[in-house]
Amino acid sequence: MASITFKNDPVTTAGELPAKGSSLPDFDLVGQDLGPVAGADLAGRRVVLNIFPSLDTGTCAMSVRKFNELAAGLENTVVVCVSKDLPFAQARFCGAEGLENVVTGSAFRSSFGEDFGVTMNDGPLAGLLSRAVVIADENGEVVYTEQVPEVTEEPDYDAAQAALA
Repeated sequence: MASITFKNDPVTTAGELPAKGSSLPDFDLVGQDLGPVAGADLAGRRVVLNIFPSLDTGTCAMSVRKFNELAAGLENTVVVCVSKDLPFAQARFCGAEGLENVVTGSAFRSSFGEDFGVTMNDGPLAGLLSRAVVIADENGEVVYTEQVPEVTEEPDYDAAQAALA
């Protein structure tokens, strides 16, 4: 269980992020078209999971924009932006923002949050996903993780990009 904060108040998560060097846990999310976004379908590509509470916050929206920019320059890499927002809201946001380089995946009906240790157990956002980044290489090995210690802050984009270099 990770100890993080939301507006400086303590929050715990359902577990820990996958360990560096471990296999990326399989996952099943719901895409904008209500079709599956599954880890198994991404095999052979590098996978960046940008995990956050909700697109309805400025920090979360910014992270999706930043990872969309980052994804534009990456080969053999898919960036999946994961939240519990409904697929319709994810589609509306990406359409309004003109974001075409990321895939969105809704965890609203999956065990993703528990499997990746990112479901917030308490605090005002209990039940939503914490802010985190997980990157796996083409072989499905986790090469980078970041559990952002304060939910209202952005992830370290430079470190994530360096892990992909």
